[in-house]
Amino acid sequence: MEYMVVIEKGENSYGAYVPDLPGCVAVGDTREEVLALIQEAIVLHLELLQEDGLPIPQPHSMSEYVAVMA
Repeated sequence: MEYMVVIEKGENSYGAYVPDLPGCVAVGDTREEVLALIQEAIVLHLELLQEDGLPIPQPHSMSEYVAVMA
Protein backbone atom coordinates (compact mmCIF):
# COMPACT_ATOMS: atom_id res chain seq x y z
CA MET A 1 0.00 0.00 0.00
CA GLU A 2 1.05 3.57 -0.55
CA TYR A 3 -0.11 6.30 1.79
CA MET A 4 0.09 9.99 1.01
CA VAL A 5 2.48 11.76 3.37
CA VAL A 6 2.39 15.51 4.02
CA ILE A 7 5.80 17.03 4.78
CA GLU A 8 6.08 20.44 6.37
CA LYS A 9 9.33 22.38 6.71
CA GLY A 10 9.72 24.18 10.00
CA GLU A 11 12.41 26.62 11.09
CA ASN A 12 14.77 23.89 12.31
CA SER A 13 13.19 20.58 11.33
CA TYR A 14 10.73 18.76 9.11
CA GLY A 15 7.42 17.28 10.19
CA ALA A 16 5.39 14.63 8.42
CA TYR A 17 1.94 13.15 8.87
CA VAL A 18 -0.37 10.72 7.10
CA PRO A 19 -3.92 12.04 6.60
CA ASP A 20 -5.33 8.53 6.25
CA LEU A 21 -3.74 7.38 9.53
CA PRO A 22 -4.65 9.90 12.24
CA GLY A 23 -1.91 10.18 14.84
CA CYS A 24 0.80 8.82 12.55
CA VAL A 25 3.48 11.52 12.64
CA ALA A 26 7.25 11.97 12.54
CA VAL A 27 9.80 14.75 12.98
CA GLY A 28 13.34 14.84 11.59
CA ASP A 29 16.21 17.21 11.02
CA THR A 30 16.17 16.71 7.24
CA ARG A 31 13.63 15.81 4.57
CA GLU A 32 15.35 12.47 4.07
CA GLU A 33 15.30 11.71 7.78
CA VAL A 34 11.63 12.56 8.19
CA LEU A 35 10.73 10.38 5.19
CA ALA A 36 12.57 7.41 6.71
CA LEU A 37 10.96 8.03 10.09
CA ILE A 38 7.43 8.38 8.74
CA GLN A 39 7.84 5.13 6.82
CA GLU A 40 8.79 3.40 10.08
CA ALA A 41 5.88 5.13 11.83
CA ILE A 42 3.42 3.87 9.20
CA VAL A 43 4.61 0.29 9.58
CA LEU A 44 4.35 0.50 13.38
CA HIS A 45 0.96 2.20 13.20
CA LEU A 46 -0.42 -0.56 10.96
CA GLU A 47 1.05 -3.29 13.19
CA LEU A 48 -0.60 -1.76 16.26
CA LEU A 49 -3.96 -1.53 14.49
CA GLN A 50 -3.69 -5.22 13.56
CA GLU A 51 -2.72 -6.21 17.12
CA ASP A 52 -5.78 -4.35 18.42
CA GLY A 53 -8.01 -6.08 15.88
CA LEU A 54 -8.85 -2.81 14.17
CA PRO A 55 -9.27 -2.41 10.41
CA ILE A 56 -6.41 -1.10 8.30
CA PRO A 57 -7.56 2.13 6.63
CA GLN A 58 -7.24 2.05 2.88
CA PRO A 59 -5.31 4.94 1.36
CA HIS A 60 -7.72 7.44 -0.15
CA SER A 61 -6.14 10.88 0.25
CA MET A 62 -4.82 12.67 -2.80
CA SER A 63 -2.79 15.80 -3.31
CA GLU A 64 -2.60 18.32 -6.08
CA TYR A 65 -0.79 21.58 -6.63
CA VAL A 66 -2.83 24.59 -7.73
CA ALA A 67 -1.09 27.55 -9.37
CA VAL A 68 -2.28 31.03 -8.45
CA MET A 69 -1.08 34.51 -9.27
CA ALA A 70 0.37 36.15 -6.17
